[in-house]
Amino acid sequence: MWWQHAVYAVGLLGALGCMGLIDYRHKYAWFANRRRTLRTLLPAILFFTVWDSAGIVAKIFSDGDGKYRTGLELGPHFPIEEILFLALLTYTALIIWLSLATTVKTGKHD
Repeated sequence: MWWQHAVYAVGLLGALGCMGLIDYRHKYAWFANRRRTLRTLLPAILFFTVWDSAGIVAKIFSDGDGKYRTGLELGPHFPIEEILFLALLTYTALIIWLSLATTVKTGKHD
């Protein structure tokens, strides 16, 4: 089926959307300060992109053959879904970090 090729990307986008809802509710990152959030996330995503690229060149990483991926690649063995995954990874880490920092600072949690 045609839709199978987008399952992973749609799942990642859905997870990013859910993290966005958590952020919207608590105003931790993007909904508190967009510029600071971008200055935090973009270098981290870039770092992990370089890390992945180095692993691909060294033949440590490969993309495998997943029927649930779009098949779009940014480079050899570097699927576009990897950028979505790295965005989810870093955004989730930032939300968790800011959530814990807020809880420790205020002593309150929702």
